[in-house]
Amino acid sequence: MPLHPQAKALLDLTAQLGLPALDAGTPQQARDARAARQVPATEQVHEIRDIDAGGVPARLYRPSDTEGLGLLVYLHGGGWVIGNLDSHDNVCRSLANRSGHAVLSIDYRLAPEHPFPAGLGDCIQATRWSYANAASLGCDPQRVAIGGDSAGANLAAVVANIGPVPLRFQMLVYPVTDCRRGSDSYTDNANGYFLTASAMGWFVDHYLSGGEGSPDDPRVSPLLAADAALRGSPPALVITAEFDPLRDEGDLYAARLAELGVTTSHVRFAGMIHGFVSMPEWLDDAVSAQALAAAALKNALDR
Repeated sequence: MPLHPQAKALLDLTAQLGLPALDAGTPQQARDARAARQVPATEQVHEIRDIDAGGVPARLYRPSDTEGLGLLVYLHGGGWVIGNLDSHDNVCRSLANRSGHAVLSIDYRLAPEHPFPAGLGDCIQATRWSYANAASLGCDPQRVAIGGDSAGANLAAVVANIGPVPLRFQMLVYPVTDCRRGSDSYTDNANGYFLTASAMGWFVDHYLSGGEGSPDDPRVSPLLAADAALRGSPPALVITAEFDPLRDEGDLYAARLAELGVTTSHVRFAGMIHGFVSMPEWLDDAVSAQALAAAALKNALDR
């Protein structure tokens, strides 16, 4: 399928702005550029408050005052280098309202200032804290899920495979699952579709700049996890995009989960680009994907 007309219009506009390539500057410059383009979220949620999740900053979204809600621990994307609680505020609001369950967004530490495994450690710590303290958040510890997008989905998949607490569900939106970066989609979609193959190399290099871990480490590339780790992970929703360097590794991860007996739904959005789910003001498919993810979350946590 060709590039979706709305995605093409967005990419054309971005090209006209003449913005420098993400990997042409420093991590801080990339963060500043991302913040400058941030569109404030306007969707109202019953309760939003910042909390300390066992030493990790986090933001709680509650769609109602109902006690015993399920809880999604959400890990934002941004290549382990950029992104924060504000960058994915719109997604978390949407997921909370449309699923009817609480969302806890985690502000894990970023590379290169805090390279692997610091951010992963924060996510594990925050997940453990969420399970132990779910009742204080008005949530049910037996109905906790993990999710994220891009690098956040990478972290979510690794947490799901490690299994520090019982998890009901995992939501993986265009996940990074293979940091060796050798799939056909890295060649097919190397340039021109928002996320480039070069930028992914820049992200991975910063993430692994501390000298720990490697692209062959299953804590970095969950596609390489042992069968037993994947077989024991929770039911999954995997969303991928056609025009995305990460397309093939997301497809392969969903297929491997399913082959190992994990209940897995995999939806590839034809004509879409990486990052599309965070762009509902531009892309109708973002609205559809958020609704799909929220419905899957609701189905998993309502049981």
